[in-house]
Amino acid sequence: MKFIRLFSPLLWSVLILMALSPRAGAVEHLRLSTTTSTENTGLLGVLLPPFEQRNHCKVDVIAVGTGKALKLGEAGDVDAVLVHARKLEDKFVASGYGINRRDIMYNDFIIIGPASDPAGVRSARTSAEALLRIRAKESPFISRGDESGTHQKEKELWQAAGVKPAGNWYLETGQGMGEVIIMTTQRQGYTLADRGTYNAFKKNKTDLVILFQGEKGLFNPYGAIAVNPKRYPHARYDLAMKFIDYLTGKEGQKIITDFRVNGEPLFFVYR
Repeated sequence: MKFIRLFSPLLWSVLILMALSPRAGAVEHLRLSTTTSTENTGLLGVLLPPFEQRNHCKVDVIAVGTGKALKLGEAGDVDAVLVHARKLEDKFVASGYGINRRDIMYNDFIIIGPASDPAGVRSARTSAEALLRIRAKESPFISRGDESGTHQKEKELWQAAGVKPAGNWYLETGQGMGEVIIMTTQRQGYTLADRGTYNAFKKNKTDLVILFQGEKGLFNPYGAIAVNPKRYPHARYDLAMKFIDYLTGKEGQKIITDFRVNGEPLFFVYR
């Protein structure tokens, strides 16, 4: 009892100091909204751990379509976004919701469908012609329908084709890329996909094949943006910028470059 009485004041002093330093030892959380393709492909699974370990933090990922990911940023519900719809990204920054956009990586969009290709997409000269052929045959077309970057690109292509898609052959799902590829496979229809998610799925989850690719307009760039701390002071801007610096730095770019599924690269970095 004498021992306890002798050292209790010291012990209480230590406890009080710890109580006055609530952040000491605490794990900081970075809230990141991003497109489903970065999660469906498995990229985030290898990209985030080194950053979390080095910065003693946890990245809380919300994987949705690009449109919804940016909406979360507009509401101040996340600290950074990693998305792929350049026009929407530029609008996000111009409206004061985000700052310091950086190019991260890219791949491309492709039109996939059954190997039998009943609509004749394989011989189309342009993506717009490919969609016109699908419309003419009323072959099943499965759309993301979720304002994602892929959905934004699909709407551009339909507009270029001069078609407003509607009817029993056209289905908007509101689902992520992986779910849409599986649904398209089940219906043996067509869809617009990002190459990364398709490559991640093609060995075990789909028998669909690439029927149209390589057009300049199908370029698919990804960018990262920090949520503007002047609009949302609670945003973890410093940690968001550390994350963006990591993505654009040597380590992050090497991880993206080396990331492969079934021996194939899914994303490419800018040289």
